[in-house]
Amino acid sequence: MKKVLSALMFSCILASCGEPTEPEATPPETGAGRTTTGGQTTPVAGVAKEATADETTGRETAGRTGGAEEPELREGPASSSTPTRPALGTNGMVSSAHPLATRAGLEVLEDGGNAYDAAVAVAASLSVVEPYMSGVGGYGAMVIYDAQTGQMRSLSAATRVPATLDPAVFRPPAPGYLENRQGAPAISTPGAVNDWEALWEEYGELRWERLLEPAIRQAEEGFILDEENAGWIGSEFYTFPPHAQQIYGDKGKPLVAGQRLVQEDLGRSLHRISDEGADAVYGGELGEAMASEVQRNGGFLTTDDLDANRPEWREPIRVDYRGNEVVSSPTPTTAWNALTRLGVMSRLDPEALGHNTVAYLDTYATVTRRAHYERFEYAADPEVARTPLDLLLSEDYWEQEAAAAEASTDASTTPSASSSPSASPVRLDLTEQRGHTTHFVVADREGNVVSMTQTLGNIFGSKVMPEGTGIWLNNSIAYSYFEPEGNPFDVFPGRHRLVGIAPTIIMRDGRPRIALGSHGGYYILQTTPQMIMNLIDFDMDVQQAIVVPRISFTAPNSFAVDAGMPASVQGGLEAKGHDVYVDEYGLGNAHGLTVEYGPGEAGEPTRFTGGADPRAEGIAIGY
Repeated sequence: MKKVLSALMFSCILASCGEPTEPEATPPETGAGRTTTGGQTTPVAGVAKEATADETTGRETAGRTGGAEEPELREGPASSSTPTRPALGTNGMVSSAHPLATRAGLEVLEDGGNAYDAAVAVAASLSVVEPYMSGVGGYGAMVIYDAQTGQMRSLSAATRVPATLDPAVFRPPAPGYLENRQGAPAISTPGAVNDWEALWEEYGELRWERLLEPAIRQAEEGFILDEENAGWIGSEFYTFPPHAQQIYGDKGKPLVAGQRLVQEDLGRSLHRISDEGADAVYGGELGEAMASEVQRNGGFLTTDDLDANRPEWREPIRVDYRGNEVVSSPTPTTAWNALTRLGVMSRLDPEALGHNTVAYLDTYATVTRRAHYERFEYAADPEVARTPLDLLLSEDYWEQEAAAAEASTDASTTPSASSSPSASPVRLDLTEQRGHTTHFVVADREGNVVSMTQTLGNIFGSKVMPEGTGIWLNNSIAYSYFEPEGNPFDVFPGRHRLVGIAPTIIMRDGRPRIALGSHGGYYILQTTPQMIMNLIDFDMDVQQAIVVPRISFTAPNSFAVDAGMPASVQGGLEAKGHDVYVDEYGLGNAHGLTVEYGPGEAGEPTRFTGGADPRAEGIAIGY
């Protein structure tokens, strides 16, 4: 539809946007928009914005507001986060896992874009400056708040298992079945670019091409690697295909900190996405390159899988926590499992237990261990079976689980609530399943908020890169449980992957007050509730709530803790029967923000704070 209207849109942009005078590409044709009906996703033609006298995608127009004036920029402080102090902003906030991605979002806000525009810019930038965590070949989910309508929505990239996949290749006696669980056979359908475009079509105000500019510039001009970038490249370099080693290496050795990473192939791919929109991947040359490379390496992804991919708008899930409405992504993600943990803890009085005391962490250890097993009993693809959220997010269930946790005095006892026949035989060692994901948050001066998680699965995903594209493809299927066959987290051709991410926004009095999330694989559903309790029960600022040490269940009787957890507390947990070890990498990489408002129900946002996890190299910057 957008190509049909391209000439009209282009003329509107030139007439009203005040853009630079160099030639601009016309807005790309994109796939049919989608909307939701009764919580289900339905393809609907024509959802993309029409160009009219009152509504175009140019930044000087009122965009989707239909002529309403945007709030004036307010005078006030704007600063960056430090490990001990949150960032401050008067007109908005961006926090992400890399300073260049954070600045890409700020650049778009400063250019008149809204939080949704900035979110696309951040997501695209992260695919360049953090290419091992997320990108065009990945997937994810987000929760958004629309200040104009007061509506909360969730958007999922809806990654699915390829329809022609043969699950037998992941189990003995198939030759190389363990290798298959990590490489090309483990690639699920990438959905990231569909997500970016769907968000922009529904809510964006700047031109699509403008949002990709920072990422393209970073790819083509390159950027200086920091210790974290270089460390991940060095750890995986010798598993790369030769054409990827040429990008990430120098004379056959991995690039090191202080050297410049230039990704010309990725820059060309992003240019193509800028010109063609999501069609470049779903029905275009990039998608053809992906499917061809995957099949050449023994995988199953086809262009039919890519063409069938649809971004899915769904109603988010929510619970009340001490007068705050905690909102997160619905099934097929398993964010509900994080909210269950939070609900059970609400019945055990975290404040009275004391922050990170032995009593508090022993209690949470029991709750989080039980909740882990709970996933195997109740998780499901919503197109196949129903997860009983009315039960799992109910106060009655939380009371029942809290009582069971209090009665549990033996840390080695398998939780009775989770010992269903389908769950108990599943492999439980999660120590190698930290996950390599990214999360970021954005808010603008109008009060729009985005909380987005995106991922490739493991570091550099499957290590499969179609030559000439610079795009790493995910290995989502690596996060399946292949034994026993048929368990809820097994691999099922054509079905949704049940992704363990939890992008979150917390509402109070009908308005967003907090947005947060984290990377960390199976840590995500355990660390997110801890940060929420830090903010609400222990009245921490957003930076402190992210910084303080966390704990996570990893095996039947093992718990990882951050390096900053006091030795006396670790010893106290061991005395309670827990096997405790320090995860030197840290438990997650979280990012969050808060929003404060002026007086009255109609008070506009007046102050933003932002936090970034010092466990990595990211930053929050206010606007």
